Amino acid sequence: MTTTAVPPAQLDADRRRRLSSLFGYAAMVVVIVIIGLPLFWILVTSFKERGDIYVQPSIWWPSVFRPENYVDATSTVPFWTFLKNSLIITSILAVVKFVLGVLSAYGLVFLRFPGKTIVFLVIIAALMVPNQITVISNYALVAQLGWRNTFQGIIVPLAGVAFGTFLMRNHFLSIPQEIIEAARMDAAGPVRLLFRVVLPLSGPTMVAFATITVVNEWNEYLWPFLMSDDSSVAPLPVGLTQLQNNDGVTNWGPVMAGTVLTMIPILIVFLALQRHMIKGLTSGAVKG
Repeated sequence: MTTTAVPPAQLDADRRRRLSSLFGYAAMVVVIVIIGLPLFWILVTSFKERGDIYVQPSIWWPSVFRPENYVDATSTVPFWTFLKNSLIITSILAVVKFVLGVLSAYGLVFLRFPGKTIVFLVIIAALMVPNQITVISNYALVAQLGWRNTFQGIIVPLAGVAFGTFLMRNHFLSIPQEIIEAARMDAAGPVRLLFRVVLPLSGPTMVAFATITVVNEWNEYLWPFLMSDDSSVAPLPVGLTQLQNNDGVTNWGPVMAGTVLTMIPILIVFLALQRHMIKGLTSGAVKG
């Protein structure tokens, strides 16, 4: 019975592969800890009494669980009104930004019109300008229109789609030109080309675009805070600030409970879109 000796080069390659895997798993654990610890702290604090929150040194586990913090978070302020407002604002903005982003990117890639390069440069410039710079001018314009403390006053200034247009344009450029030319040879017009060819090949990118848009609009704080005067249009990020006691010591238990309740809808949306993202990765494949 004979045994085959493993070449030293293969042993070194296997050793390097195992070390690479080890470092990869170690880095993944570090990232999970960095991301997960603050979320765990928020969840645990939402069940703490005031004394457990301000005790020194801090304790990770509450001595007594207080689920009443969730009742306080939903009864002290009009939480469900804030939730309804967030759903309205996020839904409308997500749909508007998605439609405008896809159509504008499609026009920049597949349609011919004068000044197309200039339009794209303007979009790139818009990506480089922080939103905070335009707050004063937008506020003055919205106030002149009489849109303060209204949904349109919150939604319209946030409906810009520079990022979505840039993202979808880059993806559309990656679609093989052979497929586009074959569809045009089959007499596919712009509308048919968009809905029958381009969009079916863009599932993962569209889901990523939709996910980023929904998360960003759900967490939007500064502009809704400036535009809302009361709970009639204020979203959840603005409403949660009313749980803080500015005159004394804030009881962070209800605040963290409200934060947990605010995160749950967006986590559900993310999990749902993640499933469709995997489906899009397979259904959007091109067989040659």
